[in-house]
Amino acid sequence: MTRLIPDKIFIKLKYKVAIGKKLNLEKPETFNEKLQWLKLYDRKPEYTKFADKYEVRKYIANVIGAEYLIPVIDVFDCVDQINWGELPNEFVLKCAHGSGSNIICSDKNKLDIGLAEKKLRKWMKYNWYWFGREWQYKNIKPRVICEKYMVDESGTELKDYKFMCFNGKVRCTFVCSNRNTPGGSEIDIYDTDWNLMPFERKNHPNSGKKISKPKEYAKMVEFAEKLTRNMSFARVDFYEINGHLYFGEITFHPDSGFVGFIPESYDYLMGNWIKLPYQ
Repeated sequence: MTRLIPDKIFIKLKYKVAIGKKLNLEKPETFNEKLQWLKLYDRKPEYTKFADKYEVRKYIANVIGAEYLIPVIDVFDCVDQINWGELPNEFVLKCAHGSGSNIICSDKNKLDIGLAEKKLRKWMKYNWYWFGREWQYKNIKPRVICEKYMVDESGTELKDYKFMCFNGKVRCTFVCSNRNTPGGSEIDIYDTDWNLMPFERKNHPNSGKKISKPKEYAKMVEFAEKLTRNMSFARVDFYEINGHLYFGEITFHPDSGFVGFIPESYDYLMGNWIKLPYQ
């Protein structure tokens, strides 16, 4: 039934439930409010390609170079096309049209293929647009991408460096780690001088540990700003693996703009960093 509700009304209702405040679309001030405004009024056709985890590869290759892309093993239009016997022992499966729809396999002999197929079939039927009315997801073709399995110096998982770009300028970096632990991922937030910033998202606590700045940090910043030129806001994710930089994804509305900050003042600070087209 919620699919019958117009985008603007749906977003206002969900924002009230998630954030606990009335959404101000006439004069948005906070980061989360401005993300809702951008959902409704910043609908450039190319954003659909940038949100598509397969199609975005063309944009990345053109702007910064194909050598920064994680190798693709295969692409499938449906789950039945997957020949599990032909896949390598290690791989990652992800849906091109969604978020958080990944299957990470470090040992195929231990993979529950039946469960993996069940998850993939469910994801392939889902349109992520309906979750938070993020327009760019609505018309992405559902596909399953099989990528090369990658690990960094930890040997167990990748640190995800998420560059927050405000009008084409990196202002801070969210570093996501421990994503595959029972307690869930942790996010530490760094300023552009690589100092920890004293705030967190409500659904992702800080780890309390400062890590070294990635060796390719300057290049990550350069590339993130190139990729988000002429965008009011976008987040660009990178990995650093054995000293080499790899692109992750472009995200326009982190957490769909429905997760607050602790303390709340940083929602306003980051909101002040976004200059909307009419401002």
